[in-house]
Amino acid sequence: MDVLKQLLGRLHPLVVHLPIGFIMLGLLLQAYDRKKKEYNAVLSLIYLWAGISASLACLTGYLQYLGEGYAFDTVKWHLWSGIATALFSFLMYAQLKGIQAVDFLSKLPMVGWSVLFFILVSFTGHQGGNITHGEDYLIEPLPNSIKSALGFETFEEKEISLNETNWQEALIYEDVIKPILNNKCVSCHNPKKAKGELLLNSEEGILKGGESGAVIEASKASESELFTRLVLPMDNDDHMPPEGKSQPSKEEIQLVRAWIDAGSPFEKTIAESGLDKALFLSFFPKKADFDHPDIEIPAASEEHIKAIEKTGVHIDPISKSSNFLSVSCINQAAFSDADFEALLPIKEQISRLDLGHTKITDAAFSKLAELPNLTILLLDHTAITGKDLHLLAPLEHLKSINLTGTALKPEHLEALNGFKNLQRLYLFGTEATPESVKLNNPKISIDYGNYQLPPIPSDTIVY
Repeated sequence: MDVLKQLLGRLHPLVVHLPIGFIMLGLLLQAYDRKKKEYNAVLSLIYLWAGISASLACLTGYLQYLGEGYAFDTVKWHLWSGIATALFSFLMYAQLKGIQAVDFLSKLPMVGWSVLFFILVSFTGHQGGNITHGEDYLIEPLPNSIKSALGFETFEEKEISLNETNWQEALIYEDVIKPILNNKCVSCHNPKKAKGELLLNSEEGILKGGESGAVIEASKASESELFTRLVLPMDNDDHMPPEGKSQPSKEEIQLVRAWIDAGSPFEKTIAESGLDKALFLSFFPKKADFDHPDIEIPAASEEHIKAIEKTGVHIDPISKSSNFLSVSCINQAAFSDADFEALLPIKEQISRLDLGHTKITDAAFSKLAELPNLTILLLDHTAITGKDLHLLAPLEHLKSINLTGTALKPEHLEALNGFKNLQRLYLFGTEATPESVKLNNPKISIDYGNYQLPPIPSDTIVY
């Protein structure tokens, strides 16, 4: 019997759209026929079917309320307005059929009853939407300031703030778990809206559980609903938060699991809880990685920039928040060692320099060494052999060098062992191979190119 009750109850979201369709059709047809009154017979039939389908929706809705464990305070307005909608449908049917038992309806013009009917069905549908998606479903994307101005209760986003220095001393519940619950769960489980009679805004509420019982089984995350509902498939009715709500990340879910498995401590620090550092690394601040040094410098002279651009060299600002420049000779293939002098008036501002496909040689390294903030250097498809690479060692901001397609000699790369911050080296199309390059600088990642994609079955298909 319980199975049948649940099955019929879950038909409610489907059945409930039938009376809405009938009612809206009836109201639209009434508006169209308000003068001629030619369709009263059709309208009465429409409202009869609206009343029958609304009664069926009320029955399935009530069974869903019993079977799904909703609190009565959550569904009462939707329930009573649904019953009122069904009764109103039958009254509209009776009025259109001229049944004397409801003559009192004639005291208010039909247009007035139609307006009231529209308001009633809209209110009923709105209450049903609140149950399914939550009261804040439509306004959820809005900033908290706008929500507050509209009179909606807001729950301020709490950030997990951890770093290398403080992570061990941080309180596991207050500083980590509580922000997760606050940001993803409390909008439906708070004193003003306790879905399932469950409160997740406090230690007391979490430990008390909801109408289905405890949500935490001591040290057993796999048996605790607070965790298991998070990992259910999104299309599962028991998945929490419900579809359409902001979902916790994989890292946040793993933290909830680890916290429960550690005994769900509320007062302990992370260190006292015995949790591994790896669980928290994704919440550490990310170090910005720019194509320019993280320092402030004066802007380059517009006069100097215009003079350089007249030679065919292209100059762009790296970003709006920085005075560093990106310089490219992509349209100046004839650029040579002698032309480098023209760049020196803006040597402080050059952070990214593209000399690929130009006529520069190893003689350019002595000039490159004068660019104190050089970060990204492209020398691809040039006559560079690398014999003077060591001259760039003092450039403390240099992170990437592209030597693709150059005349590079592998033995000259040993000079890179002295580079403090070099991270990427591109050597595709050179004599360099993994066997010939002898570097003991672990910071440098070498890209030899020549990538081969693995074959897939579709490669053999002939179109």
